[in-house]
Amino acid sequence: MTFAWQFLTLPTMPSQERASAAAAFKVLRRPQVPYGTLAAALFFLGQFSLFTYLRPFLETVTRVDVTTISALLLLMGVAGLIGTSIIGFVIRERLYASLIVMPFVMALIAVAVTAFGSSSVAIAPLMFLWGFIGTAAPVGWWTWVSKALPDDAEAGGGLMVAVVQLAITTGAAGGGVLFDYSGYQSTFLFSAVILALSSCVILVGALRRKARADARCAACVSASPAL
Repeated sequence: MTFAWQFLTLPTMPSQERASAAAAFKVLRRPQVPYGTLAAALFFLGQFSLFTYLRPFLETVTRVDVTTISALLLLMGVAGLIGTSIIGFVIRERLYASLIVMPFVMALIAVAVTAFGSSSVAIAPLMFLWGFIGTAAPVGWWTWVSKALPDDAEAGGGLMVAVVQLAITTGAAGGGVLFDYSGYQSTFLFSAVILALSSCVILVGALRRKARADARCAACVSASPAL
């Protein structure tokens, strides 16, 4: 059904030029792309180092039964649906601000989950917020790809897919090692640190982007003939 829907609705996108195997890496030469790519990698690494181990955390720390775990995961899913429905209106005008704020808020949530993990009353709203932001954030990152690489979105998208999948795998594996050897506190605090780093990296990228834009405007003004 998904394939049929895509076949009927997706527009034809003929290639304007033959892309080489290295095309995805060439986009890293663009000024803002390394910052965004690194920030996205850190975001998904931090997100999945925590998210992958929510069930054992809920079983052993919050101590809720299977039915309650299912209800909490359903709550996260509903929150994600709401988040993805709303995020488009936000990133339309505040893309970079959203990419900065979302991982930072998730870092705070990870710290709060670590601190109040034994309380099911506290965990429910925290999981709602995690699902609300964490499910909506990828929409922001893919929008960033289309904005940063409007003329080479295919190569940028390929690079982003590879980076995101590697980050998810690394985050899940690293979080598991920490969970086994140091407990959930290390895993969740590691997630918080990585998410905070993601926020910092995209902040630096946004500031550098603004500085370049201001420099171009100043150059245009100085080059204009005096009235």
